[in-house]
Amino acid sequence: SSPFVPRFPQNDGRLRFSKQHVVFKNIKTGKVDSIPAAELSQARWRRVCLGQGVKLTTSTGHSYRYDGFREGDFEKIAEFFRAHYKVELLEKDLCVKGWNWGAANFSGPLLSFEVGDTPAFEIPLASVSQCATGKNEVTLEFHQNDEAEVSLMEVRFYVPPRDATVFRDNVLSKADVIQATGDALCVFRELQCLTPRGRYDIRIYPSFLHLHGKTFDYKIPYTTVLRLFLLPHKDQRQIFFVVSLDPPIKQGQTRYHFLILIFSKEEVLSLSLNMTEEEVEKRYEGKLSKNMSGPLYEMVSRVMKALVNRKITVPGNFLGHSGTQCITCSFKASSGLLYPLERAFIYVHKPPVHLRFEEVSCVNFARGTTTTRSFDFEIKTKQGNQFTFSSIEREEYGKLFDFVTAKKLSIKNRGFKEVNVSHDMMEDSDEDRHDAYLERMKAEGKIREEANDSDDYEGESDESFNPGEEEDDIEEEYDSKASASDSSVEGGVSDRETKKRAARKAKVLKERKPREKKQKDGNAPKRPMSAYFLWLNASREAIKSERPGMSVTEVSRRAGEMWRELGKEQKEEWDVKAEEAKKAYEVAMREYRESGKGTSAPSKGYITTSL
Repeated sequence: SSPFVPRFPQNDGRLRFSKQHVVFKNIKTGKVDSIPAAELSQARWRRVCLGQGVKLTTSTGHSYRYDGFREGDFEKIAEFFRAHYKVELLEKDLCVKGWNWGAANFSGPLLSFEVGDTPAFEIPLASVSQCATGKNEVTLEFHQNDEAEVSLMEVRFYVPPRDATVFRDNVLSKADVIQATGDALCVFRELQCLTPRGRYDIRIYPSFLHLHGKTFDYKIPYTTVLRLFLLPHKDQRQIFFVVSLDPPIKQGQTRYHFLILIFSKEEVLSLSLNMTEEEVEKRYEGKLSKNMSGPLYEMVSRVMKALVNRKITVPGNFLGHSGTQCITCSFKASSGLLYPLERAFIYVHKPPVHLRFEEVSCVNFARGTTTTRSFDFEIKTKQGNQFTFSSIEREEYGKLFDFVTAKKLSIKNRGFKEVNVSHDMMEDSDEDRHDAYLERMKAEGKIREEANDSDDYEGESDESFNPGEEEDDIEEEYDSKASASDSSVEGGVSDRETKKRAARKAKVLKERKPREKKQKDGNAPKRPMSAYFLWLNASREAIKSERPGMSVTEVSRRAGEMWRELGKEQKEEWDVKAEEAKKAYEVAMREYRESGKGTSAPSKGYITTSL
């Protein structure tokens, strides 16, 4: 029969035995636990519910358990331990009699329940979240693992009343139960928190922080903090401070893997730590001062960095189309911001998502489901999970594609599909983004065209403009001879005036002539190009070489950006060329007309051509 072994919060990962360390890396969070080989004092091989397991004990009293081994791995691991760690891997049998009466022995961070001299099961006290005593019993509650299908919720021990208090004290001395004792180092009042939502007072203690809200309280030990992030908001007026947690804080059935605070950059704070200057200097070695002042987000992040002893991650070199370090998108029907970092993607804020590049299998650029003006960015992890960030503006496509390529992430639709996606999504349409520079160029061309046309057709006028008729309209509308009875009709307009207006409208429609379409002389010299188009023709191939496969719209957009970035002196060169081309055109046009080949201004209503 298989022994009963409680399943405490555990995670899948990779275990590596090296000559200097035993290293375990959590696949989900990336957290690394390293045990120096010199500290190993005991190694035990035993049968567990998932096969075979190894229990390692260090000289400092800590215990580590790893399972999932095969029975045939024993000889190989024992030989390695003997050669490099100078430790014997001994087989340890567990009691499988099923008795429920025995002795509870506390050994370092473990509570071992033994029947006779053989352990039946062990409880790592770090997994205990609460310990309560009754008249004849002690109840242990455990931290929950969200990834496990089945977890142990609690264990109850029947203990004689005289021993219950001693039992509880032994548990609490090693358990992960946070009890606020003494004064806080500092307190931040009424901070706005997005996850969990609300305003909280944050009390900073030496080993944990305490979130105190109107409804809920959370205590977060610094040992559960994985990473710290400082992310500027897209509006450049606010900033996010993100704390990644493992295990997460919980409220009922809700788990919060991230603590997200949001600050205004304009908020400032003067802070005084509840310690002497000598204590601050001795404990934090210059990372903190007793008295500090500055922006509120800097004070919070600086204190957290010193106490948690972890670096703060900030955005890298990525810049989106709008010049910010994030991309606006939607995830699970909620709008938020996606930050491409140097080693990961992080999405803020509902729900928060952190995806490290090393756990990403591939990414995919997909057409938006609602409009061609947006696209979806899909990330698939090596565990088979897929995260879809939708409604990303298509202007961000080039920036995001270049970033993903530079980070050497696998792109699912690379190659033929990639060209199709980029062409389809970036294809010109009636809904194109308004390009101010392009519109200005079009306006200049139209003005130049109208100026040249006016030289050819000086006698032409707008046929819908009839001064005589307009004067008649004014005289009739404000007819001083109109009777009072006509103007006092309830409808506001008399029958006589209505008939006049109808007749006047019919007259205008009858006399209006269709506007003749102007025809241009195909033999005339071509009009000169502006400075921008001269520069564009000279730079087009260089722009295309930046990223092969660019569509016409992308080339135009990139050219507009580059032209705006050119300095005044660089643009002056092309202005001179444009001016020279304009003078050459004027000379050529004058010679063309003097030669008799040009057409004279046509009479109104007629079209003349040159044979």
